[in-house]
Amino acid sequence: MLLLLPCSLLAGLGAHAEPKTICTITVNSPDEWQEFRSRLPKGEYNFVELIEKGRPDWLRSSCQRGVQCDVLVVSGHFNAGETFYSDSVSKDDHLRVDELERASCSNSCPGLFAKLKEVYLFGCESLNPDASKYSSSYGESGRDRMRRVFAGVPSIYGFSGAAPVGPVAAKLIGGYFKAGGAPIGSGHANSRFLSAFSNSSMTRTSGVSEAESGYRKQVCPYYDERLTPARKLEMVHSTMKRDMGETRRFFERIEALVDSLTLEERQDPAFVKALASLASDTAVRERYIAMERAEAVAGRRARMVVLAKEIGWLPEPAFRSEIATLVSDLLARPAMGFAEVDLICSLNDDGELDGLVNAPPSMGVMQSAAVACLGDAKARARTLQALASDDEREVQGVQTYLRYRPIADAGELRDVTRVVARMPAGAAKVRALDALGRLNITDGDTLRELVQSFAASTSASVQRAIAEIFIRSDTKAIARPEVVAVLQKNRLTSTGGDKLIDAAIRRLQAS
Repeated sequence: MLLLLPCSLLAGLGAHAEPKTICTITVNSPDEWQEFRSRLPKGEYNFVELIEKGRPDWLRSSCQRGVQCDVLVVSGHFNAGETFYSDSVSKDDHLRVDELERASCSNSCPGLFAKLKEVYLFGCESLNPDASKYSSSYGESGRDRMRRVFAGVPSIYGFSGAAPVGPVAAKLIGGYFKAGGAPIGSGHANSRFLSAFSNSSMTRTSGVSEAESGYRKQVCPYYDERLTPARKLEMVHSTMKRDMGETRRFFERIEALVDSLTLEERQDPAFVKALASLASDTAVRERYIAMERAEAVAGRRARMVVLAKEIGWLPEPAFRSEIATLVSDLLARPAMGFAEVDLICSLNDDGELDGLVNAPPSMGVMQSAAVACLGDAKARARTLQALASDDEREVQGVQTYLRYRPIADAGELRDVTRVVARMPAGAAKVRALDALGRLNITDGDTLRELVQSFAASTSASVQRAIAEIFIRSDTKAIARPEVVAVLQKNRLTSTGGDKLIDAAIRRLQAS
């Protein structure tokens, strides 16, 4: 008798399905993947942790070991940034998205993600679709970037906003399986899994398809380890020749490429030749400098000047002149803010711009603070006076200046503190006191002035700000028991608590 069985049944009798491999990257909490492991059918899934303790190149090591993932589970704080990180100070494990992109784009790691069906990103805003709220240095949304990194992956799960912490996420995963949820790893859209996280911002997407991978093909060469630095620089040169708009779009990646080069790579004859070709291209240089001068974002423009120097377009005198032009343009802005003050002060941290830039004919506080960072004594005097302004924004500009040019003279510090101490209570005074607190005050007269201000204050927030100064300062120059008595007698109660005052008292008593 001949018994004919369906082919599907014969196949099932002769072979068992290979176990799926669930790769985990545990930057913060293992709760999520441990819950998966406890709920999934035994023997049908292998779990492989990709992070190797004490080995910073663990992702590259996984590639070399030939690991092939069917599912990837990443656990770590993210907050729409560049890196998954831990909230534990004892752990330095992290995962940069650039490293994922390198693994995705380079043929040096062809197998790690080649079989991926599902990715679970347990980090806040890992799939945030709003580029305006995403701090990627490349100007992309979390969703767009993850879709490109995990190209072709059918299902990517993550969060458009806040994500539940590890133990809570594990509980929700457990609830999904208790309610009859199917095992993971098929790649199919899992509405029941999304429903289990319905009170959070979990969302699902898929990796870019071949039909929509045009932008990915432009990005990948910056990460592809098969291309030499010389070849990559030639690619940058071609981009600059073709389209400065495209150069602006890829500026951050060009910048990162140049910054990442080792001394050995820079000295490679092929790279030296490619760099010389770019540096001697005056037509491209002129177009690039024109684009740099038209850049509205001050910090980005400054970085564009630095890149021009790195490429060889701005030797030292020309570089200083271009930076001076940038600073002059910023000083001419009517709506200059503390961010511009910070930038100008940082650009002249070594004093190289002193005397190179002319002060504008009329200056507000922000301009004065910036010009003071350029070595102007009169501007410094005006800036320090503005620390007692009733405009918190102006005080913030002075606070920024003091981070670069602190008050070293005891007499000058006493005068400034006396004026600040007599300011009316409010947000401006609190910020001014915070600026003083960062100066590590050692002068007894200055500290006594602040003790009197604490006793006379009717604002709990002002008292907390003064208490913080005592925590940060060297209080050996004052009678500490008397100061403790003043703080204990005159402290105000507030709904926000007064832990800073408690901490100041403890420090004074322990000194």
